Amino acid sequence: MRNITNFLVIFILAISLTSCELVGTIFKGGVWTGVIMVVAVLAFILWGVAKLFSGGR
Repeated sequence: MRNITNFLVIFILAISLTSCELVGTIFKGGVWTGVIMVVAVLAFILWGVAKLFSGGR
């Protein structure tokens, strides 16, 4: 249960930024920084979903 709670907290924090803030941050840091951030976030989300559905293995 604790893993699900941690995942939900991180997920809510990740989606709490408005899209305008997110786009502004990406363009301030540069295109490659934005690409790396997006890939990292997607990898983290996929990892979290895999952990959630793996049954704790």
